[in-house]
This record gives sequence, structure tokens and C-alpha cells, in this order.
Amino acid sequence: VQLQASGGGLVQAGGSLKLSCVVSKRTFSRSARGWFRQIPGKEREFVAAISWSGDVTFYAESVKGRFTISRDNAENMVYLRMNSLKPDDTAVYYCAAGGSESSMRSRIAYSHWGQGTLVTVSS
Repeated sequence: VQLQASGGGLVQAGGSLKLSCVVSKRTFSRSARGWFRQIPGKEREFVAAISWSGDVTFYAESVKGRFTISRDNAENMVYLRMNSLKPDDTAVYYCAAGGSESSMRSRIAYSHWGQGTLVTVSS
């Protein structure tokens, strides 16, 4: 099983980016999917998660109202639309699959991780 994240890059504060993540195995279309982020020296933190049906989503307080998670199960894709980006959003963003829907906001709920994509927001 492979997860491939893409869409990161350099953007000015206030700008937008859309991250994408494809999972190679259709099995994980029946599990929660999540996005986490990490900066050097800090723990990986929760950003957003979505149930397999797409009906339930969770967001970290720091991104609520600015970020939107979505998924396309037919294409095994999950997306993270990021608007009104701030320098504090600078991090490597990781997508995760195989998540338990009872604890979608927890890192330990996910069985598979992508390689990460770097998002840099300049002030």
C-alpha cells in the first residue's frame, strides 16, 4: 500500500494551496483518512480528518474555517484545500489512511502514511 501526497509548495501569506493524496489500494476507501503536519523538533499534529462516507469531518482549531478536507472514494483520493494560509501553517503535511473512525483525530488511529509534502508560507 502506498500513499502519494502532492500539491505542496511556496505561497505567500493569505494565499491558497490544495493538497492531494492518492492511496494505491481500494481497501482503504472504507476507512477514515486524515491530514497531519509536522515541523522540525515538534510532534506530528492533527490537521483534519474525514470519515469513509465523507459525512463526518474534524478540524484542528487552528485551521477551522480556513481548511477543507474532502475525498473521492472512486478515485481513492483525499484532498486538503487550504485558504488564508499563515506562516504558522508552514510544515510538512502528511496524509494518512486506514484510520479508525472512532478516533480520527489521533495519529495512532492510522495504519498507513504518505511521504509528506512541504508547505511553506512566507510572510
